[in-house]
Amino acid sequence: MFGYVTINQEELKIRDFKRYRGFYCGLCHSLKMRYGIRGQAILPNDMTFLDILLNALYEAPVTEIESNCILHPFRKQLMIFNDITDYTADMGLLLAYYKCLDDVSDDGSARGKAGVRLLKKHAEVIMDRYPRQAEAVRTYIEKLSSFEKRKDGSLDEVAGLSGDALGEIFVMKEDDIWADVLRKMGFYMGKFVYLMDAFDDLPEDEKKGLYNPWTPYRDRRDFDALVENTLTMMMADCAKEFEKLPIVQDVDILRNIIYSGVWVKYRGILKKRNEDRAE
Repeated sequence: MFGYVTINQEELKIRDFKRYRGFYCGLCHSLKMRYGIRGQAILPNDMTFLDILLNALYEAPVTEIESNCILHPFRKQLMIFNDITDYTADMGLLLAYYKCLDDVSDDGSARGKAGVRLLKKHAEVIMDRYPRQAEAVRTYIEKLSSFEKRKDGSLDEVAGLSGDALGEIFVMKEDDIWADVLRKMGFYMGKFVYLMDAFDDLPEDEKKGLYNPWTPYRDRRDFDALVENTLTMMMADCAKEFEKLPIVQDVDILRNIIYSGVWVKYRGILKKRNEDRAE
């Protein structure tokens, strides 16, 4: 995805931060084992959240090791991983592949083309392994591309495409008792992430003349309030679904992300916008 679903480190206990990093490094380890260095290159914070969420929900046994890696060659890092980690690694790579395809469709991005070449073989394997999730992401990208080319589509309509895709990704086991709750949780988080990313990209999109669902509202006097209220509603609905899950394990980490961490980058975006306005 886009790296918006992360922790607020300042409000996280040291032991919880260490465990979060353990899952993060475990996901990196899984990507390397499954897809090599090119897999590690797409390491997504968003999928670390999903890894912790599903592990907490199912209380699955995990492997914990301490090992060196390319980023930390002299100090061993805690790595926490299992089959759920492999699933989230696959979903992270699948999303990265389709993001590259979308970038190519948008403006012929050279970086996107390189990503497609590097990830295509692995992505095709994942598509065969998880057809439901792959179809949801493919549909999302195709419909989004159509909206972008026509330069139309309401906020709710376009963001809902991302929500539908992430909702299917959150559901690892379709016949699970918690599938509906997870799908709704992923739906609202997917909408939040898309709208946050669109808000982040708005100045650049305006310069390039690209479609952005926030553009029609840009000149409203209450624009900043509209953005914040819309994003708040998305995460409130996401949190409402999360609280239905019988989660005890790592609940403080998950709540830190849902109630605080997702707003870290938003505050950074606002700070930069205010500085630009002052100049």
